[in-house]
Amino acid sequence: MHAITNSGWVEVITGSMFSGKTEELLRRLRRAEIAEQDVAVFTPAVDDRYGDDVIGSHEGRDWDATAVPNEGEGVWEIVERVDDEDVVAIDEANFFDDTLVDVCDDLASDGHRVVVSGTDQTFRGEPFHPVPALMATAEYVEKFQAICSVCGEPATRNQRLVEGEPAHVDDPTILVGAAESYEARCRSCHTLQTGSLDRSLDEFTGSEDGETTDRADAPPADE
Repeated sequence: MHAITNSGWVEVITGSMFSGKTEELLRRLRRAEIAEQDVAVFTPAVDDRYGDDVIGSHEGRDWDATAVPNEGEGVWEIVERVDDEDVVAIDEANFFDDTLVDVCDDLASDGHRVVVSGTDQTFRGEPFHPVPALMATAEYVEKFQAICSVCGEPATRNQRLVEGEPAHVDDPTILVGAAESYEARCRSCHTLQTGSLDRSLDEFTGSEDGETTDRADAPPADE
């Protein structure tokens, strides 16, 4: 905590997919442990790509975590499960609703260092709530870039692919996936299909590649 005010703070790690956000989160957790600080790590239950109780990076590194609900009052389980830990880490913030902003504020006011990781843009290139609100209220923000898979320039956008083709602008809100469903793209190479949508939602729900979730209180979003 800050020495003068005895308050905590919020750190946000953001950027496109494949930019190293979770790797940076894990790096900060390892440094906290080296400093003999107690840590508590949380992940949204909707994201089970690396297991139910673990956060993982695309590079294969992971950390044990507690899965919590990603919407409404369930998000407050994070506060209920935190005891005297010095550091509270929350991965995939973009899968939570806006309740997460209040939860992080509460934890920081209680003296915890809160480290949050999540992508700040949807697959449409729009703000991915609640990450923009977290960036606005955090004390520290670091935004990472990936490498565009098409041209090699710095990438800041998430290109969703469906059977190898760009996703349609009206595709479902959230599709949990990794390299099989997404690429990092720059502004120029990022693209969306428009016009009539022929695909059914059945192509997204219940597939081996991921799962979809509609979030009624948030704008279209994706990881």
